[in-house]
Amino acid sequence: MAPATMSPVTLRLGDRELLISHPDKLLWPDMGIDKLRYVQTLAELAPYLLPHSEGRFLTTIRFPEGYAGKSFYQKNAPTPVPDYVRIETEGGIRYVVLDSLPTLLWMGSLYALEFHVSCERIAQPQPDRWMLDIDPSLEVEPRIMEAADKVGDLLHSLGLEAVPKTSGATGIQVVMRIEPGPTYDDLRRFGKFVSEYLTAKNPQLFTVERLKKNRGSLIYLDYLQFYPGRTLVSAYSPRARAGAPVSTPLDWSEVRADPSPTDFNLLNIAARLRERGDLIGSMKPQRLGDVLKQLKPN
Repeated sequence: MAPATMSPVTLRLGDRELLISHPDKLLWPDMGIDKLRYVQTLAELAPYLLPHSEGRFLTTIRFPEGYAGKSFYQKNAPTPVPDYVRIETEGGIRYVVLDSLPTLLWMGSLYALEFHVSCERIAQPQPDRWMLDIDPSLEVEPRIMEAADKVGDLLHSLGLEAVPKTSGATGIQVVMRIEPGPTYDDLRRFGKFVSEYLTAKNPQLFTVERLKKNRGSLIYLDYLQFYPGRTLVSAYSPRARAGAPVSTPLDWSEVRADPSPTDFNLLNIAARLRERGDLIGSMKPQRLGDVLKQLKPN
């Protein structure tokens, strides 16, 4: 990678300033995306990304030399912390709360290329959504959209609406906003039903086997990941992979068209969002109480 040579750039954020050092450092060389363009794109993503990260504990993955270089996970807030950054402490860890444009751009300036958020909201015991993580065992899995479509069909048969979103990597998640009432244990019971039912109906496609070495080529329905203390990649988070993919909500007709994760990337996501808006945010919260009553206790 060629060394960055451009002088630092100062971005004005209202009455604040953010210094972008090495603005021409290439973070996704294959896409021509340098650090300045990345931070500018984050600013365009902010109105859509922040509603999915605010009020949750943040874990980032930082790539100081770009997506193909060395990386590290960061839970504890980097120091020094600007005065506009909200910090919440949990389990001895000082987490950044990604709830503002300046905080998002500051994290981007520190080479945070991925944003993973806690399943639970801070100081809110009741969940406001349910998610199912559909995780392929193969690095290249041509059936992943077929798998998501089968999950959608089952939910529709139960009278429930949900939104599929690419993880931006190899998998896909199904997201359902829910009305208050169910607990995380209720949602885990619901996820277990969905996953075991689909595995029984499609044993050639799905598994609920937790150990990857025992899954073969089957697609893992991970209903256990959505639980307090665990994280999933935020909607509209970039991913540190070739093609600069972005975790992107889809509609079901798009799923049936079998897109590639890199079809939705940092170069085209802003235009898509201006046209389509946030498909998760526009979804009506679903009522799960009647469905849960039909399920046997664990």
